[in-house]
Amino acid sequence: MKPKVTMIAWNQNDNYVVTAVNNHLLKVWNSSTGQLLHDLVGHADEVFVLETHPFDCRIMLSAGHDGNIFIWDITKGTKTKHYFNMIEGQGHGAVFDCKFSPDGQHFACTDSHGHLLIFGFGCSRPYEKIPDQMFFHTDYRPLIRDSNNYVLDEQTQQAPHLMPPPFLVDVDGNPHPTKYQRLVPGRENCADEHLIPQLGYVATSDGEVVEQVIGQQTVDQDEQGMEPSILDGMIRQLQLQQDQRTAAEQESASGAQQNGEGTPRRG
Repeated sequence: MKPKVTMIAWNQNDNYVVTAVNNHLLKVWNSSTGQLLHDLVGHADEVFVLETHPFDCRIMLSAGHDGNIFIWDITKGTKTKHYFNMIEGQGHGAVFDCKFSPDGQHFACTDSHGHLLIFGFGCSRPYEKIPDQMFFHTDYRPLIRDSNNYVLDEQTQQAPHLMPPPFLVDVDGNPHPTKYQRLVPGRENCADEHLIPQLGYVATSDGEVVEQVIGQQTVDQDEQGMEPSILDGMIRQLQLQQDQRTAAEQESASGAQQNGEGTPRRG
């Protein structure tokens, strides 16, 4: 197998460069001379996460698809800490990303099963206040592309970044209480009645029945007898105002002709 570099990172003071190779080794190099200093052995699959400590130039974190998370002392070429992301009944979870906190006392990782892993000093009591399962209700909504090749949410026909702030739900799609809904950016100051999503079931174009938050329906909502959206109401109101102005102009023009003032000219 021809070795290939999958990830590269400099340490905090740029004296060392660490490369992850697809033969599962990490290599520590002198960044000035290019000399190979250490081979770090421990991973059993490819590594795509290398994170340097925010202020300690000796420390480097690595994580890979084998579920292993290592803290290395790259000056000595030794392991400092090791964690294996074993998920009960499902084997290990590949680690996709890791980041240190600014003070270097904690780091957080995300894995292939949707878990957020937080490591650090102290107790876990503050984190026990939130539910174990927290998802946005839009996380697994299908996407489509319009005629301009822009991405749209399939059910609402809106660009995802223009949709209202999502609701927090558990893995089965059941909404969490209002105190958790206020954690979503954009819902901090909402009234309680706006923090309780109204869920309903609608049929898609394929005939599949899906659960959907009322107020974020598709463009076919009029055909399905649903309440029109606020945006549709504003468009209808603007159109009505335009029709009224056009009718008023036509009445004034016909009145001027009857009074002998000639045909008015429109600019």
